[in-house]
Amino acid sequence: MKAVVQRVKKSHVVVDNTIVSHIGNGLMVLLGVQDNDTQKDADFLVEKIINLRIFEDENDRMNISLKDVKGELLVVSQFTLLGDCRKGRKPSYIKAAPPEKANDLYEYFIGRAIELGVVTKSGVFQAMMDVSLINQGPVTLLLDTNEK
Repeated sequence: MKAVVQRVKKSHVVVDNTIVSHIGNGLMVLLGVQDNDTQKDADFLVEKIINLRIFEDENDRMNISLKDVKGELLVVSQFTLLGDCRKGRKPSYIKAAPPEKANDLYEYFIGRAIELGVVTKSGVFQAMMDVSLINQGPVTLLLDTNEK
């Protein structure tokens, strides 16, 4: 799995001119599911993300996690994270999981975050979405379960 994690003041997802999800202070995650991913990858990644110490403590040091600040999580499926642009000008998505598997692991990821006590919202799988956010910091991290 690949994830782009952004610390946000707020974020929302719009589908067909309607806000379908929104969060306040927390993390917005763009999540790409690869063809070889498993629930074990999702478990690793969700626990890594919600425990990353990327929020400021009382000394203005990035030293506390999403769980510590009781922040919210917005997870948006994004298969284009798996685009391989090394050859030619058209990305190859050969490593992206098929839609059924990708949706199953996307939903599993969201469910795991909820089980771990994080208020979690999501985009709409395979929908054309407009995603808005105010990136705080800015803080943006790239995570890949193949690089652990």
